[in-house]
Amino acid sequence: MKIHTIGFTKKSAETFFGLLRASGATRVVDVRLNNVSQLAGFAKRDDLRFFVAELCGMGYEHRVELAPTQDMLDDYRKNGSGWAAYERRFTELLRERRIEETLPAEVVDNAVLLCSEEKPHQCHRRLVAEYLADRWGNVVIEHL
Repeated sequence: MKIHTIGFTKKSAETFFGLLRASGATRVVDVRLNNVSQLAGFAKRDDLRFFVAELCGMGYEHRVELAPTQDMLDDYRKNGSGWAAYERRFTELLRERRIEETLPAEVVDNAVLLCSEEKPHQCHRRLVAEYLADRWGNVVIEHL
């Protein structure tokens, strides 16, 4: 199984959709809690669904169970809880949600986990991919 990840921040539409096409993935799995903000530009939910279908021939799915809670986001972004605390809380949330049991593998197999962060090192999309790889085994992760 291969799971790709991508963030749209600091990418032009040309670069972003070019990376998606080149990945060979079959769908984008949006793991953002909030995906309709005007700040998302071309990555707003309804626009993104259209663009990935038209430009990349890919499906689109929003999976809120793979997103953090608003409290977690606020603690990290507004209250300065720090990455280590956020990572621990989010990983515990994935355990509580038992995503390795409740998420059908075909949803993420050869899919691209999408979030806003430019790079994966401090983004929950990486944590989701690594959590599933650890639980399921035989998973290759590629960050676009």
